[in-house]
Amino acid sequence: MTVEAPYPFSARHIGPATNDIRAMLATIGVPSVETLISQAVPRSIRLDQPLALPAPASEAEALAELSAMMAKNTVLKSFIGAGYHGVHVPPVIQRNLFENPAWYTAYTPYQAEISQGRLEMLFNFQTLVAELTGLPVASASLLDEATAVAEAVGIALRHHRDKRTKVALAGTPHPQTLDVVRT
Repeated sequence: MTVEAPYPFSARHIGPATNDIRAMLATIGVPSVETLISQAVPRSIRLDQPLALPAPASEAEALAELSAMMAKNTVLKSFIGAGYHGVHVPPVIQRNLFENPAWYTAYTPYQAEISQGRLEMLFNFQTLVAELTGLPVASASLLDEATAVAEAVGIALRHHRDKRTKVALAGTPHPQTLDVVRT
């Protein structure tokens, strides 16, 4: 079952509405967008004909077109690494957090809040693991397993004050995990 958004993608994300344009033009005292362009953009760089663009696509159509293009790619070697598992991320989270650089770049006020949230969650998780295991320290990472093993090996080496230098791993670790431990 496909659920359509109440308004098309373009209306939700592209440009101001007609009333907004009228209000902006009235505020700056210009009768039309064309007049504003003629006053602001030098004639030498203006294009005197419309752009040759295809008809606009809906969000679903654009995503389907991109998916079809990406399906033609041949993956010769994946650099994502073993040990990662597919998850369902709700589209609103994916769009507004993962695909919006304003949420994770160093130049926005949001980075501190996200970092603080990650640190708080890591502290809670490590506390839970320490409580459940009865161990004095816990290397509980919210990052990938290779990073988690690096943290664990670091804790073990510091705990033994570099007197012990061998690490035993249980099971069959992924290649990137072994590479990190060897490093």
